[in-house]
Amino acid sequence: MTMERAVARIDFDAIRANCIRLKSELSEGTELCAVVKADGYGHGADGAASAALAGGASRLAVATAGEAEQIGRRYQHIPLLTLGALTAAEVDIVLSAGSEVSVWREGFRAVLADRARAQGRPAKVHLKFDSGMGRLGTTDEAEFLALARACDADPSLEPAGIWTHLATADELDSGFFDEQLDRFEALVATVKAEFPGVLAHAANSAAVYRDRRSHFDMARCGVAIYGLDPFQGDPSEHGLAPALSLRSYVADVKRFPAGASAGYGQQWMAPADTWVGVVPLGYGDGVRRGLSNNAEILVRGRRQPLVGTVSMDNVTIDLGPDTDVEPGDEAVLIGPQGEDAIFAEEVAARLDTINYEVTCAISARVPRRPA
Repeated sequence: MTMERAVARIDFDAIRANCIRLKSELSEGTELCAVVKADGYGHGADGAASAALAGGASRLAVATAGEAEQIGRRYQHIPLLTLGALTAAEVDIVLSAGSEVSVWREGFRAVLADRARAQGRPAKVHLKFDSGMGRLGTTDEAEFLALARACDADPSLEPAGIWTHLATADELDSGFFDEQLDRFEALVATVKAEFPGVLAHAANSAAVYRDRRSHFDMARCGVAIYGLDPFQGDPSEHGLAPALSLRSYVADVKRFPAGASAGYGQQWMAPADTWVGVVPLGYGDGVRRGLSNNAEILVRGRRQPLVGTVSMDNVTIDLGPDTDVEPGDEAVLIGPQGEDAIFAEEVAARLDTINYEVTCAISARVPRRPA
């Protein structure tokens, strides 16, 4: 395999297997919707969508008009939902892509109906209820029902779904999860009595594992289809296989006498004579500066501490007083090498963030290649 300065290797078979695993967790009759927004959480949206569909997903979801245009034109035969807020100009793009649209207030409903009439075909809408996330959606059931009826009465719109977003599904000690489910469950019963054909959906990846009551007609899974643990632990505990690895190589190996420094600001100085390796990727590639003196990189199957400040294009690693590492050796920031592996969850813990952000942060200048 030819070494590249920086490359994200994507195991699409793992994505397919993760979807098979998630499907096995779902209640009978519950569809799996693969969320491929943010370029498939940094994994490459097109390849991720294809792998997810091969693994049993029957629907796709994105967040933006640009994403809808990309995915909708590529997968015209697959139901697609755009989850996020849209401007009037973006509505035309989304409808042209054949996507279903999220609606949460009357003003936007009217805009959507107008644009659907102009395009000559009804728009399928998913009405969003704010059960406690505090973002888009009304918290008022009467207002929600009035909006649903307005959509149903308009020949340019077709109510296709009702949905909500769970705020604490990944926090196992949170009772708020149950409060949200109770609110949404009651609304679903009311709405389906009047509109029996609509899909109800609430579950994200964490909720799928946490409570079957959340499954309803469809589950929107993002992080888990990529083999990232929704509870920020070990993905294998939930039968998931990480799909992404971030790899580079050792560009140089240098002898450092005690007291010599590496990187901007002299934030690390060799405590004794040692060897230092230079790995040519940095925050321009998505390796966060918060990993300065706060990470490990696998070289020859061994963990080597990242030392000094992460710069835009380079990081340095302490190889110790004696080393067999040579220029050209592979360096792994995320993923397996030898008998060890560094998970995105470990990197996230060092940064006090979540695995989602770690993979989404890998920049566009890092090519995505099949594993």
